Amino acid sequence: MSTAEQQPNDHPSDALLGPADIRELAAALGVRPTKQKGQNFVIDANTVRRIVRTAEVRPDDVVVEVGPGLGSLTLALLEAADRVTAVEIDDILAAALPATIEARMPGRKDRFALVHSDAMLVTELPGPAPTALVANLPYNVAVPVLLTMLDRFPTIERTLVMVQAEVADRLAAEPGNKVYGVPSVKANWYAHVKRAGSIGRKVFWPAPNVDSGLVSLVRRAEPIKTTASKAEVFAVVDAAFAQRRKTLRAALAGWAGSAAGAEAALVAAGVSPQARGESLTVEEFAAIAEHKPEAQRPAL
Repeated sequence: MSTAEQQPNDHPSDALLGPADIRELAAALGVRPTKQKGQNFVIDANTVRRIVRTAEVRPDDVVVEVGPGLGSLTLALLEAADRVTAVEIDDILAAALPATIEARMPGRKDRFALVHSDAMLVTELPGPAPTALVANLPYNVAVPVLLTMLDRFPTIERTLVMVQAEVADRLAAEPGNKVYGVPSVKANWYAHVKRAGSIGRKVFWPAPNVDSGLVSLVRRAEPIKTTASKAEVFAVVDAAFAQRRKTLRAALAGWAGSAAGAEAALVAAGVSPQARGESLTVEEFAAIAEHKPEAQRPAL
C-alpha cells in the first residue's frame, strides 16, 4: 500500500513534520536540544509512520505518548489512533504542542490531550483509559518510565518504545543472555517483550552518538501465577542482580537473612543454589519470593 493510500481523508499528506519544519519550530521556540534532557527530535516522517505501523496502532486505540517533544510522533499517532494523550515535562514544549496540532491537523485537535508533567509523577490521565503506549523515550530515564507506566495503567495492552539500542537489547534479553538483568525480568513481569527493529542515527536532530532500537511489549493476558506480591518478587530480582557474578545462594543471603536461608528458599522453589540470576525466568524469581524465610517477612 502506498503512503498516499494510507492517508485517511481528513489528514493532509504534509501534516507530518520534516527536517525543515522541526528546525523552524525549534528556532521559533528558542529550543536547543540538550543531552541533559535526553532530547533528540525525530525529523523523518517515514520513521514515525514506521513506528506507528510497528506499534500496530488501531483506529479505536487510545494512545499515551511520553516525551512528545515538538510533535513528530504525536502527529503520526493522531493519523492512526482514536485519541492521543501526550505527557511532556518541558515547559516550552508542552506550551507549544497544542498549537502545532491545531495548525497541522485541525480536524484531530479534539482527539488530543496534553498532560504537562513528569511521567514518573502521573497517576491518572484525562479521557478514556489508554490502550497503547508509544514513545521515543529519553535514554536516561527509559526503563523507569516504561515500568512505571505499565504498572500504573494496566489497561495498556500494547507498548512500543524507541530507546537506546543497548537498553532495547537489555529489555528484550532472555535468560542466559549476558545482558539479561533487572530491566529484562521486570518488563517480563508485565508483558511479553521482543525487539521490533532498529533506528539509525540520521533520523534524529541532533544525531545521537548511539543507535536506537524499538521494543515491543504485549501485556500478559494473565498475570504471573504467584502468591508473592510484585514488590516481593522485585526484591528478589534486585538482590540477585546486585551481585550478579555470585551464585544465588550468596547473592540472596542478605535478602533471606543468611546463605543457609537463601539455599532453603532456592531448594524449595526448585532452583539450584549454584545458579546465577541471569539464568532465571520471572516465574522462577516469583517462586523464590514465595519461599522467603518466615523470619524475614515483614510483620503484618
